[in-house]
Amino acid sequence: MSKNEYDVIIAGGGTAGVSCAWNSAKLGLKTLLIEQNSYLGGAITSSLVIPAMKNSANSINNQFYKKLYSELSAVNGAITYSDGNIGWFNPELTKIILDKMMKDVGVDVVFNSHISNIKQKENKNLSVHIETIYTNNMFVSLKELLLDIETRYLVDSTGDGKICQKLNCKILENSKENFQPVSLRFVMAGIDVETFAAWLEEYDSDRNVTTIAHINNEIHLSTAYTWDTNKKWALKPLFEDAIEKNILKYEDTNYFQIFTIAGAADSIAFNAPRLLNNDITETEAYIIGRESILRLSNFCKTYFPGFDKAYISKIADKIGIRTSYRIECEYIYTYEDLISGKKFNNPVVISDYPVDIHSAKQNSSTLEKVTQEYQLPVEALIVKGHSNLFVIGKCISTDDKAIGALRIIPSCFCMGEGLAKYISEK
Repeated sequence: MSKNEYDVIIAGGGTAGVSCAWNSAKLGLKTLLIEQNSYLGGAITSSLVIPAMKNSANSINNQFYKKLYSELSAVNGAITYSDGNIGWFNPELTKIILDKMMKDVGVDVVFNSHISNIKQKENKNLSVHIETIYTNNMFVSLKELLLDIETRYLVDSTGDGKICQKLNCKILENSKENFQPVSLRFVMAGIDVETFAAWLEEYDSDRNVTTIAHINNEIHLSTAYTWDTNKKWALKPLFEDAIEKNILKYEDTNYFQIFTIAGAADSIAFNAPRLLNNDITETEAYIIGRESILRLSNFCKTYFPGFDKAYISKIADKIGIRTSYRIECEYIYTYEDLISGKKFNNPVVISDYPVDIHSAKQNSSTLEKVTQEYQLPVEALIVKGHSNLFVIGKCISTDDKAIGALRIIPSCFCMGEGLAKYISEK
């Protein structure tokens, strides 16, 4: 095999892509991972989606997830929370550890690049052309190193089906009522977490909403508030007062969730703001989101003890998108498959995470618990009409309700690992 030939090329180094790449290389496949950013990790690192949600105890294809946790723990970049969730990661340390993990198993990684063209070869392989997003004269241009690269298998892990769209693959329809608003997450530092935790523990006794734990000589916590009136929230009076005093806008209060960060004792990550308007450009979403972040940070400094010296230390590089294009594959996985616990011969995911569908409307979000574990078949990753093209992540072949359960980070890890095993056995 020449230097311009690979067994597997994976477009997109997000959560599904890094798992697929690491496992493919471990299984002896020559693997190339192409990422448009200057680092790996996708939702965890670029969108600050931390912590990862807790998955089923009977999960399969989770060796990558366990290895990532182990490597991060060794540098104080991960904790196991009091509920047993191992997904409490430090996003900046995750960038470093993912580089190490790819290097350890021999994955070739190319940053700041994307696939610009794809051709079918006579030998049934695919030929892809890679372009750098920008070229710095200090470095050798990628075009001088790699021109057209041939691969036996191509994996679309771009998060929005870019590769499949280039090949005119069929996109499944999204129903407007199941549109899920996006979020622009951020981090505040300089917080006296001990003072804040002591106040929060006394202020909110509902341990289904507010949790506090002492782990590795650090205080870790989470709490939440939404504008939904069908739920009771201890923080409600504070948000109402902030609206009255023009510290917050009403729309700022639609969703608010915070978590501490492993290895960052004075920092808290925000799953907020959630942006409600779907009829704006991406540029407008960033601007509106950052305006909301400033208001939310001022709210915290005004109402939360321990935040008097706090400041915004990080705003996500990328908006967190809950749903995107979904590509038609050999099998379209449905909500009925999920809630019935339908069994398959070749599952890549086993999970019990709820059907989690965010809504832009008050009292309309869904968090539907399942009564039994469900399985996702590998056929939902094999693009229809293409035996050597696959899709992983939130663009897999499901209806728009089932993806609400399958889009979480642990399930994306499992998809990538399960697909690598499938490819290695072909």
